[in-house]
Amino acid sequence: MKIAIQGISACFHEMAAREYFGNSVTPVECMTFQQLCESVKNKSADFGVMAIENSIAGSLLQNYALLMKYGFNVIGEVYLNIQMNLMALPGQKIEDLHTVQSHPIALSQCSEYLWNLPHVNWVEIEDTALAAKDIFDHHKIGVAAVANLLSAERYGLEVLEKRIETHPQNFTRFLIISNDKKKVEGANKASTCLQLKHENGSLAKVLNIFSENNINLTKIQSVPIVGKPYEYKFHIDLEWKEYTDFSTSIEAINAYTTSSIIMGEYKKGTYELL
Repeated sequence: MKIAIQGISACFHEMAAREYFGNSVTPVECMTFQQLCESVKNKSADFGVMAIENSIAGSLLQNYALLMKYGFNVIGEVYLNIQMNLMALPGQKIEDLHTVQSHPIALSQCSEYLWNLPHVNWVEIEDTALAAKDIFDHHKIGVAAVANLLSAERYGLEVLEKRIETHPQNFTRFLIISNDKKKVEGANKASTCLQLKHENGSLAKVLNIFSENNINLTKIQSVPIVGKPYEYKFHIDLEWKEYTDFSTSIEAINAYTTSSIIMGEYKKGTYELL
């Protein structure tokens, strides 16, 4: 099964793909999220795995826009605990380092540890796994990468320090996207995109309907409507115990929306705090 990922082999997106689909997946490497979407659209990949939010860095707003642009169906989600590690060519020691390289968000999420290495410069790379591969490919002495353990294994690097992230409760939520609508048995969560009537109380009325029907909101994200300054659409993720509660809610909110799109119904993912 071919799965489009953002990044190269051994990146966190591949780890998320393996978590959801199993270890037999073949990653389709995409250096941007737009390329990921194109790979799913043109069927170079069977499905895509796309990060949508991080528990520390927040939402990836551009990815909400891409999901709407391409009209993909969300068929699942997976949460991944983001664990950062310092790695270099075998035989290197921390005191030998002069540079550490990784994705800028990875560097920022390890800032407390890295600030304690005043002799080390920070270099930004577009992907954590690419930072590890670059050291291997060019045999960079004195350079370390911040990446996951799969990257160290895949590119023959030695882990100098494990778990250097500042906050261990660091999770990224990934959506599983498909070109085609797919009925998911046992679905208990949905991703929606609502455009509300631009009048007083519209959002409050919609939220009250969800509350009255025992719907739990796990995410609400406002996104500007292009061409309509200071008007917004809302990406809302919903959970339910009884599907009829969800369907009743969706029907009832139509009185207060100008557009109501169900982006996908799926089984909610789980995660455990460390």
